[in-house]
Amino acid sequence: MSNPKHVHVVGGGLAGSEAAWQIASRNVPVILHEMRPVRSTDAHHTDGLAELVCSNSLRSDDHDYNAVGLLHEEMRRLNSLIISAADTHRVPAGSALAVDRDAFSAEITKRLEDHPLVSIERNEVSGLPPEDWDNVIVATGPLTSPALAAAIVDLTSEDSLAFFDAIAPIIYKESIDFSKAWFQSRYDKGDGADYINCAMSSDQYEAFISELINGEKTEFKEWEENTPYFEGCLPIEVMASRGVETLAYGPLKPVGLTNPNNPVRNRAVIQLRQDNALGTLYNMVGFQTKLTYAEQKRIFRTIPGLESAEFARLGGLHRNTFLNSPKLLDDTLRLKSMPRLRFAGQITGCEGYVESAAVGLMTGLFAAADRLERPCSKPPQTTALGAILGHISGGAMADTYQPMNVNFGLFPPLDTDHLPKKERPRGRDRKKVVSERALNDLAAWIAAQTD
Repeated sequence: MSNPKHVHVVGGGLAGSEAAWQIASRNVPVILHEMRPVRSTDAHHTDGLAELVCSNSLRSDDHDYNAVGLLHEEMRRLNSLIISAADTHRVPAGSALAVDRDAFSAEITKRLEDHPLVSIERNEVSGLPPEDWDNVIVATGPLTSPALAAAIVDLTSEDSLAFFDAIAPIIYKESIDFSKAWFQSRYDKGDGADYINCAMSSDQYEAFISELINGEKTEFKEWEENTPYFEGCLPIEVMASRGVETLAYGPLKPVGLTNPNNPVRNRAVIQLRQDNALGTLYNMVGFQTKLTYAEQKRIFRTIPGLESAEFARLGGLHRNTFLNSPKLLDDTLRLKSMPRLRFAGQITGCEGYVESAAVGLMTGLFAAADRLERPCSKPPQTTALGAILGHISGGAMADTYQPMNVNFGLFPPLDTDHLPKKERPRGRDRKKVVSERALNDLAAWIAAQTD
């Protein structure tokens, strides 16, 4: 089709930015609507596109044995803007894909601003998009503006579901005491020294757990009081309240680490991860919290090595909303009751920045195909992309739908019935075979799109 009409993308987060890039890359003009800085949110601090709230948001980059790493690789092979920018502005984090957040956002903003088929309009889309917008992607994220959220609820006759996402504190490296802290990756993975570690004895750990549980918390707003947490992003004090060993077997597990300052066995180890390319800021891994700012400073400074810690940012929580997608969306993520609208990102109930961008990528492909009057070819369900799409568009039970990270449990089982039981892949071997199948099937799918 010559001179196709614009596609409208509402929301300039990771999903919206990726969707706009994929559409424009297929020679379809796109208008990207971003309400910041006209209207701000509780979580954002800049007006840049694709702003992240922590450096390691893109998680493992191991595409052989980790589902999110596989998702990275699939997105790379589909010319993902988000993964390309992440690769360009990567910072050390072992086998994880961590980025300099400011440079990452600036790269994405510039590339979209410079694309001749992308127009960026800084305005809030209040309520439903205008009726003459016949091809729209709503990628407004977990902090969808109240007016648009209310319009969606009215249209779908569904109660909004919600969960809390959390932000961990960031500490200035120069304020950390390295006579107590040390550099090491667990089991010396990656470069072997990508994390700063702070060890606790049994007495220190148990006192710390008590402080977390009894520390003063910020009050929930009335509209937040009965909202459930997402299990994959629990506040540290909530985890602590589940039992004294919960953190020691979770984000504070001491295994795979040796304290050169005191080689005795540690009860727990707090890890800090590099948060910017300069290496001046470090993020407290797993320390999302609803403690008050004063309590965060007081309690976190009881951690050995952090007694004089200075905080570039303190932790916090905000509410995220998402649709009951298995009930409301079709298999190309269109709203069944109004097919001119597609949804992308965390508002669909995928969890995590990578997954959000991946859903944005797929909606961009689908919207461009619609505009060009071509079939909306979906990635095979054996791929990470297809597994996510299948889950949010009907694979999950609508009655119990909750946010979900990509994981190998979402993939179709391997066809190994013809093999003797002893020869069927298990554990890590099984993950490797699933990943190989995914990339092979993705390659065939990509080839079919260009035939």
